[in-house]
Amino acid sequence: MNRLIKNYKAFLIPVGTIATLLLVTSIAKADQVTPDKVAIAVDNVWVLVTAFLVFFMQAGFAMVEAGFTRAKNASNIVMKNLMDFAIGSVIFWLFGFAFMFGKDAGGFIGTSGFFLSDSFKHLGLSIPLTSFLIFQTVFAATAATIVAGAMAERTKFIAYCIYSAVISFIIYPVVGHWAWGGGWLSKLGFIDFAGSTVVHSVGGWSALIGAALLGPRIGKYTKDGKVNAIPGHSITLAALGTFILWFGWFGFNPGSTLSGMNEKIGDIAVNTNLAAAMGANLAMIYTWLKYKKPDVSMTLNGALAGLVAITAGCASVNPWGAAIIGGLAGILVVVAVEFIDKKLKIDDPVGAISVHGVCGAFGTLMVGLFALDGGLFYGGGIKQFLVQLAGVASTFVWTTVTAFILFAIIKITVGLRVSEEEEIEGLDVAEHGATAYSDFVMKSQTVK
Repeated sequence: MNRLIKNYKAFLIPVGTIATLLLVTSIAKADQVTPDKVAIAVDNVWVLVTAFLVFFMQAGFAMVEAGFTRAKNASNIVMKNLMDFAIGSVIFWLFGFAFMFGKDAGGFIGTSGFFLSDSFKHLGLSIPLTSFLIFQTVFAATAATIVAGAMAERTKFIAYCIYSAVISFIIYPVVGHWAWGGGWLSKLGFIDFAGSTVVHSVGGWSALIGAALLGPRIGKYTKDGKVNAIPGHSITLAALGTFILWFGWFGFNPGSTLSGMNEKIGDIAVNTNLAAAMGANLAMIYTWLKYKKPDVSMTLNGALAGLVAITAGCASVNPWGAAIIGGLAGILVVVAVEFIDKKLKIDDPVGAISVHGVCGAFGTLMVGLFALDGGLFYGGGIKQFLVQLAGVASTFVWTTVTAFILFAIIKITVGLRVSEEEEIEGLDVAEHGATAYSDFVMKSQTVK
C-alpha cells in the first residue's frame, strides 16, 4: 500500500506542476501581459500615489495657515482649505480640465472635452485619463488654496468659495494650457516642469490682488504707517504644516514625470530636497544676522520658498543649481515679506505672496540660467531666459487682471470683507458658529 501511495504521489506531483504551468501560461496569454503593459501599470500606480501625496499637501497648507494666524480664526482656515478642494474638484472636472487640456484654440485655451466627454487622445497619455485627471485636480487645488492664507482673518466665507470656483474654472486652467496643454508658451519652449509659475505664481499673484483689495486686518497698521506684528497662535502647527508640505512635494515634483519608469525621479527628488534645505538654512542665517536671533517663522517660509523655486527647474538643473536656487529663494522670501508688509502695506498673515508669487517667478527665471540644456550658465545663451521671462510676465498680467475683475465683482456684490465686529469676534464664531478650541479661554490679540 505504501509503495502504491508513493507511486501515486510521484505521478501526481509532476502532472500537477505541468497543469499549473499551463494554467498560468494560459492566463498570461489571455491577459496579454507584456512589458508595455507592465510599464503602463507602474506608471499608473506612480501617478496615483504621487497624486495622493499632493492631496495631503492640503493638510499642510491648512496647518501652516492656521498656525500663522490667530486661534479665533482656525476653524475658518480649515474650512476654506477643505472647501477649495471640494469645490475645485467638481469645477475642474466639469470645465477646468477641458480648458486646460482640450484641443488647442489659437494657443490660448482648450475647447474640447467638457464634463470629461472626450478621450483626450491628442495628449498621448501612457496612463488612464482618469489617473491624469486626479493628478491635475490636486494641482489645481494647490493653486486655489494659496490665497486663503494671504486673505485670512477678514474675508467672507462666501467670497472665498466663489473665488475657489473661478480659479479652478478659468484663471488657473488658461495658464496651464499655455504651458502644459499645447498653448503658446509650450511652443516657445517654456520650462515649468511642475508649476513654479503655472501653479504657485497663479496662486501668489491672485493672493496679492485679493489682499490688496481686501485691506489689512484691524490694527495691523497705525495711522502714521507703523507696522504692528500680529503673531499667529501656534508655531507648532505651522511647523507641522511645513513638514507635511515638504513631504508632499516629493509627490509634486517627481510625480510630474507621470512615469515611475523615468530614471530622473531620483534626481528630481534630490534637487527638491536640496532646494528646501538650502532655503531653510539661508533664511535662518539671514534672519540671525539681521535680527540677532534666528527667526522661526521666516525659516519655515524659507524651506517653502526653496520648494516653490525649484519646482520649475527640478528636472532641468543639477544638485548644485538646485542648492543655489533654493538658497537664494530662502533669502528672497525674507526680503519680499518685509517689502510687501512695510513698503506696499499689504497685509499677508502667512507670507503667501512672497513664498508662492515672488519665489515662484524667481525659480522660473532661474531655469533660464541654470538649466543644463539651454541655460545661460551652461552655454545656452539668453534665449531660454527670455522665454522664461515671457512666461512669468504673461502669467502675472493674466492673473492680476482676471483676479482684480473677480475680486472687484465679489466686493460690489456679496462683499469681500466681514464687518469690524465679526473680525474682532473671530471668523470661527461669526462665520461658522463654532470655535476651534472650545475648551480654552480665548485672549483677544487685536491691536488697538
